Order: sequence, then structure tokens, then C-alpha cells
Amino acid sequence: MKVGIVGVGMVGSAAAYALALRGGASEIVLVDQSEAFARAQAEDIAHAVPFAHPCRVSAGGYDALNGAALVILAAGVAQKPGEDRLSLLARNAEVFAKVIEGVRGAAPGAMLLVASNPVDVMTGVALRLSGLPVGRVIGSGTILDTARFRSLLADHMGIAAQSVHAYVLGEHGDSEVLAWASARAGSEPVARFAAQMGAAITGDVRARIDDGVRRAAYRIIEGKGATWYGIGAGLARIVQAVRDDQRAVLSVSTFTPEVEGVQDVALSLPRVVGREGVLSTLNPELAPDEAVALRRSAEMLMATAEALD
Repeated sequence: MKVGIVGVGMVGSAAAYALALRGGASEIVLVDQSEAFARAQAEDIAHAVPFAHPCRVSAGGYDALNGAALVILAAGVAQKPGEDRLSLLARNAEVFAKVIEGVRGAAPGAMLLVASNPVDVMTGVALRLSGLPVGRVIGSGTILDTARFRSLLADHMGIAAQSVHAYVLGEHGDSEVLAWASARAGSEPVARFAAQMGAAITGDVRARIDDGVRRAAYRIIEGKGATWYGIGAGLARIVQAVRDDQRAVLSVSTFTPEVEGVQDVALSLPRVVGREGVLSTLNPELAPDEAVALRRSAEMLMATAEALD
């Protein structure tokens, strides 16, 4: 499958690198405002291909996206230290109008995978500008937050993160909701599993994990300026689910007709993802306080989207 990536800074290049190492695409085309930068990134990543899977990596203009089945949108301005994702909105919305025009002109049938922040609102922008069906415009959403949640739970219980099934819902940002009520380790609720492992999940443990998930981006940005490895791997995971028609359950963002009484908003819920994009949406079990928090997250995203309109 041919995959395009528009915007090949740290996030876009990390996604390309992860795709090349995972064997997630047969061809990757990099597009950037700086053509020289895109060529340098493509050449550097291509030199890793002999150590991984066969994949052609190149750079070009929008016309090079012709034939791409999926295009990752990672263009935009970077998040500043201490800046929340929603404050990026005005600066990134203008960028998207030009980018989507170029992508749709070259690859009108390509699925769009949005990585630019604030990702939920930008996913809604991409949907409106592209005219594509809802399921074919996907935001990376809380796929990274979910990975952080699972990793911290796994560390606490002393098991592999792949054995933890837990999701972060709503906004990819400050109002996100950790769905503790539906979290499982193996087939057991995490609280019961953790107790059997001698690692009870107390109020203090929950608070520490919540902070570890919710504040992770801010700590990383403070330390090194931006995050890129985790989200790069998450984007590659979504692409592979599409390429192989895996029908994998992933916490991604897309336009949602209704969630907790809020209508027509883009946010993250567990979704079944396959070759045609988002095929269906799941509604996980929520504790009463989680349901309230998810509604508030949806209302905040809706208000922001309406302000942009």
C-alpha cells in the first residue's frame, strides 16, 4: 500500500520510520513545505530499510501522492512548552486548508489520517474540507494516551502492556477520560487482577497513573521540546490496521453522531478499524463519574469546533 505523509518534522518522520521498520507500507512518499528537508528525511529513512522490510521511500510535491491509499496529515505548527493543544487551533486551521486542497487534488480517493494538534478539532476540519465519508477521515485521537494508560497499568501490575485492555476516551488533551470501569488485564477487571498480583490499585495509585497519562506530553515537551516516537508508532499501527484489514479495536478520533447526549462531535472512542477506515464504534462501560467527564469533554470539543466555524 502506498502511504503519503504531509509534514515530515518530528512526528511525520517518526511515523515514516515506524512504518518502514514495521513493514506497514510498500511505498512511502514524504511531502513538506521544504522540499530539501523532505528529500533529506526520505534518504535517511531509506537507509534504514535494508535492516527491516522492503519499502520504497521517496519525497516530492503533492503530485507524488497520486495513487496513495492513505495520507497522514502531520503538517502544522509545533506545540510550545506549557501550551495546551486547543490553543494551537487558530494557528493550525489555516495550514490545513492548503494541505487538504493539495492532497485531494493529487489523491482524491485517499483515506486521511490526521495527526496535527488539536487532533480532534482538526479531524473535524479535515472531514469538512475533504468531503470524504466520515469513516475515511480518522484522527490519531487517544491512541497514544491509551498506550500510556496501558503501559503504566502494566508496570504497576508487573505484566506485559499487551495483556492490558484499557482505553482513554474523549479529547486527546486535558479533558481526556481514563476509562477505569472497563479496564481489563487478561480477562479480569484491573482492580481484581492487581489485587491477585499483590499490587492493589488504591486511590493514590489511580491518581499517579492518571497524572502519568494526562501530564505525559507536558513533561516530555518540557524536557525535549516535543513528542514524536510514541505517536509515530501509533500512526504506524493505525496504517497497518487499514492495510491488512485487521478490524482492530483502536481508540481513534472521528466524527461521532452522539456521545453522552452531545451530538456531532469528533472525539475518541474504541473503534473497529479496517481497510475502509472506521467500520463501527464501541461504547465501553463507564462509571457514573466517567460518563459525566466524557460528556464534559465532548461539550468542550463541540464548543471549540463551533467557535472555529
